[in-house]
Amino acid sequence: MDTPLTFDELASLIKTRAGVTIDLSAGPLSTFSELGVDSLGLLGIMGELDNRFGTPVAPGAEMSKTPQEFLDAVNASVTAGA
Repeated sequence: MDTPLTFDELASLIKTRAGVTIDLSAGPLSTFSELGVDSLGLLGIMGELDNRFGTPVAPGAEMSKTPQEFLDAVNASVTAGA
């Protein structure tokens, strides 16, 4: 992966994989609970990212409380796997 996963890209994945439209003005520090995204939705997103980047996302990323925590875990695991 050349560039880190962004909040906008994550919002798009949340819409396609978890069926939840994210208001981008909410920002990456809102909780997934506030945004209406549950851990099952995050597991679907993790599976998509595993396939997209060809490396597993860090275990436990699905337990992130905010999009920023999730982005940090995903970007760190993909960078480490590169």
